[in-house]
Amino acid sequence: MDQAPTLIDQAIAWLTGNAAIAIAVSSSLLSALLLFIDSRWPEAEGEDAQAPAELAEAAAPEVAAEVPSEPAVAPAVDEAEPVAAEPAEVEQPAPEPEPEPARVSLRERLAKTSQNLVGRLGRVLGAGTVDQDVIDELEALLFTADLGVTTAEDLLETVKQRAMGQDASQVRAVLREAIVEKLAKVEAAEPVVLKTPGPHVVLVLGVNGSGKTTTIGKLAAQYTRAGKKVVLGAGDTFRAAAAEQLQVWGERSGAEVISGKEGGDPAAVAFDTVKAAMAREADVCIIDTAGRLQTKKPLMEELAKINRIISRDLPDAPHECLLVLDSNTGQNAISQAQLFTEVAGVTGLVLTKLDGTAKGGVIVGLADEFAIPVRYVGVGEGVDDLREFHAEEFVDALFEAG
Repeated sequence: MDQAPTLIDQAIAWLTGNAAIAIAVSSSLLSALLLFIDSRWPEAEGEDAQAPAELAEAAAPEVAAEVPSEPAVAPAVDEAEPVAAEPAEVEQPAPEPEPEPARVSLRERLAKTSQNLVGRLGRVLGAGTVDQDVIDELEALLFTADLGVTTAEDLLETVKQRAMGQDASQVRAVLREAIVEKLAKVEAAEPVVLKTPGPHVVLVLGVNGSGKTTTIGKLAAQYTRAGKKVVLGAGDTFRAAAAEQLQVWGERSGAEVISGKEGGDPAAVAFDTVKAAMAREADVCIIDTAGRLQTKKPLMEELAKINRIISRDLPDAPHECLLVLDSNTGQNAISQAQLFTEVAGVTGLVLTKLDGTAKGGVIVGLADEFAIPVRYVGVGEGVDDLREFHAEEFVDALFEAG
């Protein structure tokens, strides 16, 4: 048996038969559904929008501690990690100049000569009086001290006159006084005054090995240090290394060096040197000469030629003529002085290498025999070790060291 149609079936059937009414009903239902959804949407949206804000607020301190917020425009350097500025350059103080080496005392430099001449007095002189036995022993000592025979005899005679019969301790004082008297005669009365206007010409003589070229270099260095303009002449043309050695000294001292051909004419070099010194308005002109140990006649001719050539432009040149003698040669230095003083107008002596010899007593013999001023003594390798000679200072050094 067929069941009776339900109310819904009847409604569907009715709507199917009336299409226009069905469409209208569908539209009304759809509108009602949309209104229902719209009434619920703002509440949902407000809840959803509020949640992120609350979460952000709760988490803000933690996030800020971990990651700093970036500015809209990032600067070149992150503020959270500032880069230290480069330290300003600090000007370093100029290094202090090294102190000049202490000047060695003359007493130390003359120790060997002092021991040979003065040091042995203690063994000769006893505690008694000066008698003939003491005189005999003293004579042997003086004759082996490179004083020269004449000077040794003269000193011995002085001791006899002043100390005979007295306490032997007086002999030392008598000898010191007698040596001072002899050396004081050859001490330069005053420093050399340079010729003005220059150049002041210095001719330097001496045999090979005497320290002649080194003496010239040291003398040049002392003059340039004093503000003088110096020109050097390498007139020793026969020794191969002489010009090179003088050139080295010229560079050290700031002096110009004039040289010629090896084996050339020394007089020609002397002439060129004086010309150069005049042209450059130099204050001092120092000329080296050949150091061959010649016989009297050839040496005289060579030096005479040099003097003649130099005096063409400077009639009164050379203004000084220095003879350099090696103290190590002892009595031979006296023989050399004899030869050179006979052929040249030597105006001053230079005694070199006194620091390395026990034969320095020869200076007393030279002073006693030639009476030529002793201008300098060489007591070492340094520039300042070429020292002006002072009699009292020299003798004090001898007797203090002994």
